[in-house]
Amino acid sequence: MYLQSFAGLTTIPLLVIFGVGAVPASDTSANGVVIPNDHPLIHFHGRWDSSPGTWWAGSGFKLHVEDLSSLKLNLGRHTTSPLASVGVSVDYEPFYTVNVTEGSNEIPLSASTLAGKRSRKPRSSVVRINVEGWQNNRINLESIVLNKGANLLSYTPSKLAFQFIGDSLSAGQYLPSGVDQAWPFLTGEYFKAEHNINAQPGAALKDIVSYGNQHGVSYQYFRTEDTGYYDTTDHNYTTPWNFLRDRPPPTHVVVHIGANDASQNVTADDFVQTFTTFLGRLRDLYPVQPFFVFTPWGWPSADGSISYYYEGQYERIVKERHLVGDKNTFLVNTTGWVAWEDVFPDNQHPNVPGHQKIAGLFERWLGEWGLQPEVQ
Repeated sequence: MYLQSFAGLTTIPLLVIFGVGAVPASDTSANGVVIPNDHPLIHFHGRWDSSPGTWWAGSGFKLHVEDLSSLKLNLGRHTTSPLASVGVSVDYEPFYTVNVTEGSNEIPLSASTLAGKRSRKPRSSVVRINVEGWQNNRINLESIVLNKGANLLSYTPSKLAFQFIGDSLSAGQYLPSGVDQAWPFLTGEYFKAEHNINAQPGAALKDIVSYGNQHGVSYQYFRTEDTGYYDTTDHNYTTPWNFLRDRPPPTHVVVHIGANDASQNVTADDFVQTFTTFLGRLRDLYPVQPFFVFTPWGWPSADGSISYYYEGQYERIVKERHLVGDKNTFLVNTTGWVAWEDVFPDNQHPNVPGHQKIAGLFERWLGEWGLQPEVQ
């Protein structure tokens, strides 16, 4: 287990602040306060199986801790070998990367956290941890060990909560710190919102085999596991996801998908039917939430040209929803958002500055639509 930092993410050690109303953890020993993985004050987010173990990029948990000076994660045998990369943030400071393995993992804390401990003034902190990768992203949480004297408090989630759904263009593929540098994650952070990201590189929306994915997102979104389950020897099956576990439920749903459907020659009519049916299923889950449907920003080329797919079809999808009375579905026209300098030349996926640019443009779009960051 070791600490890394990458371009676009500031290497800020964990910063911790503390409050009142502590709930003692279940076991205190000479080695610290042991919090079992079923402790009710661990705020899980994203998709976790029963082990409990993570699936999908961005899944993780949050802790609100009083009087923190050390933090260890004890991880079980289902943790990705040789390591899984997690992003860590305390008190909403920038995320930094820690690589963790099966066994005991010390999570580095900041000098300011330790200074707060030495001051002997009660302080509380919010610690956020999530897996960064779209693959090799499983952490099997057995227990958390805090320093002796620490107490776990109740975490209060933001009133804003985004649900992002997509493919590699949303999952942070090719980015040094994965999903933590991707535009959906950055957008959620800007609005000080909770955010779940279900995005699978190579996957089509239609439920077909595509670039190693055995299912499309229209199927996999409703499962606990991401499509990596297929090549996983210790968990090569899927289970239905209980959406009541999403707490809080999303307040805003964003969908950006279709590149792999086009690559797999799914016809425009078939794609529109698949997308509108998918949105109908989402509407059953989320009856009052606004849906935001992205048009493609396309594939930029060095000569300045941009290749688009399913031109005019996303407008058609939104119109179909409006025709059935769903006026709470909105088109986000991303034409012109991404140019050649915003992508990696060898794969045309957004680079780190490109994701920052997309996030900034979407944040502006949402601001004009009427959404403002949560006040913390």
